Amino acid sequence: MKPSNRIFVALDTTDLDHALALGRDLAGLVGGVKVGKEVFTALGPDGVRAVTELGMPVFLDLKFHDIPATVAGAVRAALALNPYMLNVHASGGAAMMQAAAAASGEAADKPLVLAVTVLTSLSDDDLASVGVGGDTASQVLRLAQLAQLSGLDGVVCSAREAEALRAALGPDFKLVVPGIRPDWAASDDQKRITTPSQAVALGADYLVIGRPITGADNPAAAAKRIADELSR
Repeated sequence: MKPSNRIFVALDTTDLDHALALGRDLAGLVGGVKVGKEVFTALGPDGVRAVTELGMPVFLDLKFHDIPATVAGAVRAALALNPYMLNVHASGGAAMMQAAAAASGEAADKPLVLAVTVLTSLSDDDLASVGVGGDTASQVLRLAQLAQLSGLDGVVCSAREAEALRAALGPDFKLVVPGIRPDWAASDDQKRITTPSQAVALGADYLVIGRPITGADNPAAAAKRIADELSR
């Protein structure tokens, strides 16, 4: 895979003009863009369509988590937006993930369906506070194995768990890694972070990168800098 194609830039904004301007600036420099709850809640499906019309692959990051029938319906509705990837919460269970996988297969151009394991903002103490026993790494592996058995294409995980997941789940299971921060960028609110090159070395397929690119004075230059680092 071309190094720059591993990069999906998080367009976390409620300003459609700003999102589209960023997308145009980054076209050809990154593999795609991530559209999440912030964009979707403010701008709805039309906002997602406008981003998709830029011609870049879109990761629709809405993290569906509900009863199986509702999630299947949400996935079917999402197919009309032609995402390259979409996701659900693995903690919704096997039946819910199986329903999502089945619904995605109804598309002529099937998107990758990913499971969110443990949010990168959560630490071991945070898991304990919500009643999850064991450490973060154990919980991520447990949920990732369940996602694979449920027929999903991959997971969203921290790079710190990527090496273990790659070893346990094989070369074809996709690992999409947020919480990526180059050495020259601030860590912000992410607790489990790593650099782009480290993440790929550990087994990541795709990197979700937001503020180090979108918050830069020159987003295109920042994206090029990260791609160059991956090439080396």
